[in-house]
Amino acid sequence: MRFDGTLTKWNDDRGFGFVTPDIGDGELFAHISAFPKGGGRPTVGERISFEVAADSAGRKKSLNIAYLERPSRRNSPRRERPAAARSSFSSLVSAMLVLLVAVGGYYVYGTRSQAGSAHAIATPQTESQSARFSCDGRTHCSQMTSCAEATYFLRHCPGVEMDGDHDGVPCEQQWCTTPFSK
Repeated sequence: MRFDGTLTKWNDDRGFGFVTPDIGDGELFAHISAFPKGGGRPTVGERISFEVAADSAGRKKSLNIAYLERPSRRNSPRRERPAAARSSFSSLVSAMLVLLVAVGGYYVYGTRSQAGSAHAIATPQTESQSARFSCDGRTHCSQMTSCAEATYFLRHCPGVEMDGDHDGVPCEQQWCTTPFSK
């Protein structure tokens, strides 16, 4: 049960004092640890709310103390950043996002267009050519029999090692050497 009272004595150096309840007589011990953290130091004459418990010697003491006249941290007004700081920060964030999207788009466009043009020049193949190949575990150029077969393996089979310069054209020194290879 909570009671209201007044802090009547306080020794700031030692971190304790005494509370006089509104109802009843006598004083109750109050330790600094019973006050809210971050609420500032207690001062004599402040109105407080508290619970009562007995210490190890059976004396009554106050616990879970709350200030009645101080604004609580939850109800205190939020410190707002100045409008100029908010707008410059949001402008900076917006500019960073635009830059990030632009760089990402440039990178994706560049890698896709290079790979696409290299494939289009080096490997003209029809669906009938790719239908005759299947992933069978081969991973190197020395195991291939044509540029079309190497291209199929590079595009469709996992773990192949036929594109050393990562430009999308496989076996450039063996099979895919000219625009219209074997």
